[in-house]
Amino acid sequence: MTFFVLGIDGASWNVIRPNLKVLKNFARLIQAGKAKEIVLREKPISAAIWCGMFSGKTVEEHGHLEFTKDGKIVKREDIPVKFIWDILKDKIDVRVLNVPFVVPPYSFNVDFRPVGFGLPSNEKEWEEELERVTETTKELLTWKPDLLISVFTLLDRVQHFHWGEPVVLEWYKKLDEKIGELVWDTGFLPSETNKLILISDHGFCSFGEAKVQTLPKRTPYGELKGDHLERAVLITVNVEEEIEQPQDVFRVLEKEFLRTKS
Repeated sequence: MTFFVLGIDGASWNVIRPNLKVLKNFARLIQAGKAKEIVLREKPISAAIWCGMFSGKTVEEHGHLEFTKDGKIVKREDIPVKFIWDILKDKIDVRVLNVPFVVPPYSFNVDFRPVGFGLPSNEKEWEEELERVTETTKELLTWKPDLLISVFTLLDRVQHFHWGEPVVLEWYKKLDEKIGELVWDTGFLPSETNKLILISDHGFCSFGEAKVQTLPKRTPYGELKGDHLERAVLITVNVEEEIEQPQDVFRVLEKEFLRTKS
């Protein structure tokens, strides 16, 4: 059995739900499992949400709010918590790819160089991340690890700069195709033994509509059109435990592997 956590930074029901006729793999996963919206209790700040998701800690507990602090990039070593892979590494085969709680995104037990320092900012880099994360994840799935965590970051960047434009759906369609390659073409599903959590750290909305503004409107990369929304995507297949907040992902994995591998 492989437990696969597929993260999609910025994936939003605002785009997925109205377009399920063309997002066929999202639709197929919804039909195969359970889908819901997570309403975040914490501010939809990517660094903090991904950190909480895989440490099980609240922002108050892990204290990691931003990618930089006092003008310096925060590193994994600066965050005084254990992540799920730290806890399980001596018990199971765990592989972690491109998790963006720090920049560049973090990988564990995988040799991977993130695209654009983990901040892909143009079409060429978005395409490169899409291809490289997909191919590396497919390779990792062939090894049948006990736990695989893999995250795509490109949608966050696409939506910040192009929210409301037709190109956003085009990138969702490209990602939808890669999801099909990962979960269906590899044979990962419909296996009843394999388990899947597909999750985002937040959703998206037009800039200025969010309860919490996460970035300034003008950035070194250009003016932003979209911002983080406190409503995240969750789809699970063969997972019985309920997930209400990102930290519950940690608890589900901890329960799964500490119970069965102790």
